[in-house]
Amino acid sequence: MASEKILEQKKKLVAELSEELKNANIGVLVSYIGITVEQDTKLRKELRESGSNYRVIKNRILLRALQDAGISGLDEHLNGTTALAISDDYTAAPKILSKYAKDIKSFEVKAGFIDGGVVNTEQIKALAQLPSKEVLVAQALGGLNAPIQGFANVLSGTVRGLVIALNAIAEKQSA
Repeated sequence: MASEKILEQKKKLVAELSEELKNANIGVLVSYIGITVEQDTKLRKELRESGSNYRVIKNRILLRALQDAGISGLDEHLNGTTALAISDDYTAAPKILSKYAKDIKSFEVKAGFIDGGVVNTEQIKALAQLPSKEVLVAQALGGLNAPIQGFANVLSGTVRGLVIALNAIAEKQSA
């Protein structure tokens, strides 16, 4: 009787996790071995503040949830200690986890997925190098603003030249 109850709980957990995986834009698998409680608490806080959901999960449960979500190709990475960070922001979780992997040698980014497609460690690290969304928007707006600003400078230069010419004529006539 107790085993059926546990089995039902696991099925419910797999279904909930599968739904989260389907709705997430990005997921990153990490091996958290060698991380202290203090470091883990700090990591969880940073991920929570960035809007990411981070949890340690059994490999078998994660494997079944990935299969239910239609994400395949991560089976080989589901060994040892595994934690999963999922997020709607494409760069937040990779940035935080890559920083921790760089600082703590035993902590490692295994792989991940983006919109249901599997990505490797190098691709996760490449995402971590991207500027934040706000910086990208500012750069795009700056690029859009540059031609307008240049046009305004050209127009003001023409007006400035006209004013100088009129001043010169006025000085010549008054002299």
